[in-house]
Amino acid sequence: MEILGTVGPLILMFAIFYFLLIRPQQKKQKAVAQMQSDLKKGDKIVTIGGLHAIVDGIDEDKVILKAGDGSRLTYDRQAIRDVRND
Repeated sequence: MEILGTVGPLILMFAIFYFLLIRPQQKKQKAVAQMQSDLKKGDKIVTIGGLHAIVDGIDEDKVILKAGDGSRLTYDRQAIRDVRND
């Protein structure tokens, strides 16, 4: 019974950290990975650097973006932060 008294708070603390910190982060990472895999030509996106562009071409791990001035840039898929379809 003494072991439960000393180990119990540690287990409770780990459970709280899991549900408040670890689990939400895992959900967010899954959502970002799903968004990056669902990219298609014509999507309006924002990169992690803040560049607003339109997807012009997609390779397995690279994306060709068309910026506002007509220039074409090549980025890694992981550099896409958000898809804006507004």
